[in-house]
Amino acid sequence: MKITTPKTLAVAIRDKRKEMKFTQKNAAELVGMKQSTVSAFENDPERSKIETLFKLLSALELQLVITERNPDKGTNNGWTEEW
Repeated sequence: MKITTPKTLAVAIRDKRKEMKFTQKNAAELVGMKQSTVSAFENDPERSKIETLFKLLSALELQLVITERNPDKGTNNGWTEEW
């Protein structure tokens, strides 16, 4: 899945949580968070901490892999893309 915004990241994590049949509370308890923290991440990811992201990834047995956006274009010295 290609993630290009905080919202699409939150949707992907929410969809995986639901696929695993976890409630927000189930996922939160696995990594020592409150249900409200999971809800806040899913509904307003721009305001969430990076720590929350990594805890949710852990709870859902996911990992973050970073790749070049356009490997054939070479390096891009100026940021012109959406987050």
